[in-house]
Amino acid sequence: MKITAVLLAAGQGTRMKSSTPKVLHTVGGKPMIWHALQAIQSATTEKPVVVVGHGAEAVIAYLADTAQTVLQEPQLGTGHAVMQAEALLRSMTDLVVVCYADMPLLRGETLQKLVETQKQNSGPISMLTVVADDPRGFGRIIRGEDGTVKAIVEEYVATPDQLQVKELNVGGYCFDANWLWEALHRIPKNPKKGEYYLTDAVELAVKDGLPVQAVVMDDLEETIGVNTRVHLSECEAAMRRRINQMHMLNGVTMIDPASTYIESGIEIGRDTVIMPNTHLFGKTVIGERNVIGPNTIIRNSTIGNGCKILSSDIESAILEDDVDMGPFARLRKGAHLGNHVHMGNFGEVKDSYLGEGVKMGHFSYIGNAQIGANTNIGAGTITCNYDGEKKHATEIGEDVFIGSDTMLVAPVKLGNGARTGAAAVVTKNVAEDTLVVGMPARAIRKLERKPKKSQK
Repeated sequence: MKITAVLLAAGQGTRMKSSTPKVLHTVGGKPMIWHALQAIQSATTEKPVVVVGHGAEAVIAYLADTAQTVLQEPQLGTGHAVMQAEALLRSMTDLVVVCYADMPLLRGETLQKLVETQKQNSGPISMLTVVADDPRGFGRIIRGEDGTVKAIVEEYVATPDQLQVKELNVGGYCFDANWLWEALHRIPKNPKKGEYYLTDAVELAVKDGLPVQAVVMDDLEETIGVNTRVHLSECEAAMRRRINQMHMLNGVTMIDPASTYIESGIEIGRDTVIMPNTHLFGKTVIGERNVIGPNTIIRNSTIGNGCKILSSDIESAILEDDVDMGPFARLRKGAHLGNHVHMGNFGEVKDSYLGEGVKMGHFSYIGNAQIGANTNIGAGTITCNYDGEKKHATEIGEDVFIGSDTMLVAPVKLGNGARTGAAAVVTKNVAEDTLVVGMPARAIRKLERKPKKSQK
């Protein structure tokens, strides 16, 4: 059986008061339409159709090849919107799932239940409903004695008795495709709004003597649709709770989930501890047994196992295993810290590799550098990598000792076992096992290197 989703994303969203199309506003770090597409994937078999309108170019550009798109112009209501997909889908699918792209909390499992209900339904429609004390302007569900849906009554035309009904129309439907395409052409234009409403399809099915089934949702938060920035903040809070709960159930400890922000799609290994006020963004992958935070921000980075990251900022970087950094350390794009690296407070690394066991003191800047294993970078060390026009590389070998306040003027190379005195300004290459001091630095003697200690 072929099942296709039609996602409604044409609305202008005037109450958002934004130049950005409503469905591209983010929840949990992803556009609302991304969440909707994720949900429908598990309940359908075919590429979805997205009905676009306001901000169509931006929405189509975001979707790329993840969906087919049809344009609704002018925008004459939800029934008219679904009708735009008829040319693409007529005779191409058996069931049509219709939902809104501004409902980012709707789960795939819920849509699966909806589809399964329609598969067992002898009538043409199954729909999602919820029982709630706050109607939020939703239409009321009127049921018959046999339990099937007989009508959806919109709030602005409901009688006092109908307003007391607590079962509400959520706005998710599954239709028999053949019946749907014929019925859409029978939907009358609403005399007050001049539009064609998909909800009127329920009345058509009832007049045809065909049953309309409903799936009552358990989670009220799933039904939150976004029409204003207030609704957007409600969705954001609910999504954050959902994401954090998922990670905790998968073995991650969060000391204070309320102050922890984790975007959708982040991977975190078991037995990692997330301390308060930690924020994880983008394509970030975190391994096992780490302690992250407090007061740490990580964007688009990969963290290995057993790392300790205190009050630091990490962006587009890689940390291997057992790295210890912070507080107030910063990794910028291209930073790569090998196993057992220690990075002190107020240090910064960009476009550089620090090999296994490197110790980088506080108040240091390392840029465009390759640093060998077990090298010590003294406090206040700076790689002077930019000459005003180009950036140049610094190469530091293994077992090197860089004295405090050393300036390494790139391009420059330091061989294995080299040493610099405090406040040295190194402008020329330094041979292996050589001590240099002064400004500019000069060699004063060869050194005898001590045997390496094994790394535990």
